[in-house]
Amino acid sequence: MLCLRTQLSLSSRSSFPLTLSASKQFRNQQLKAWPSRSSIKMMSTQPSKAVEHIVLFKVKEDTEPSKVSAMVNGLSSLISLDQVLHLTVGPLLRNRSSSLTFTHMLHSRYKSKEDLEAYSAHPSHVSVVKGNVLPIIDDIMAVDWVAEDLRGDVVPPQGSAIRVSFLKLKENVASDEVLGVIRGLPENFKQISQLTCGENFSPARAKGFSIASLAVFPGPSELEAVDSNEELVNYQKDKVRDRLESVVVVDYVVPPLPSASL
Repeated sequence: MLCLRTQLSLSSRSSFPLTLSASKQFRNQQLKAWPSRSSIKMMSTQPSKAVEHIVLFKVKEDTEPSKVSAMVNGLSSLISLDQVLHLTVGPLLRNRSSSLTFTHMLHSRYKSKEDLEAYSAHPSHVSVVKGNVLPIIDDIMAVDWVAEDLRGDVVPPQGSAIRVSFLKLKENVASDEVLGVIRGLPENFKQISQLTCGENFSPARAKGFSIASLAVFPGPSELEAVDSNEELVNYQKDKVRDRLESVVVVDYVVPPLPSASL
């Protein structure tokens, strides 16, 4: 987890989102520079509990591609840490929040909050953040939540599309009202293969956003099919629109593993 305490008050008035998830890899795999990275699929057929960790980065304009690859490669190497169940990192497919300009995303999963904290404090993580991340970014945002009922794969298949949404609630709005609507989305959008949501438990790094969700789709075409059903999408948005102050929505595709020759 990137324990960076950046407190920039950015917000977006974009519409209510759907969201997505992440993956896991064999620990001792050799890692090399790669513009995006994900872990090897690991199956979990029974509902389980996991901690979701999402970090959004804005890479500085005109950053040398080699430095961006070094950042992605360095973060990807953290899959080797014992606490990490899954980790994927790479460029965003789409940033749907016009007031924000994030360029990259990291998604990882852990068994517990304690494992996430141990990952955050690990010397390898601290070294990557200081050496490869901070020097080339203009902005960062991170949100953590507990996925109480994680169904399906702990690791989304390569090529899966992920939609991540961060919600900032209006004053005096109960989070359960919004979370209930989010949890019902798979009943209306059959393209969603996995969905988790919850309350952020790391407010210092979240710019005031208190609810997060992550929706996994088989691929970008299924994600686009949801967006094309405007009538149903707007109906779901209307259920929560008056309760939200702002929303951040980004789309991401779980990248393939590089070949062994790279």
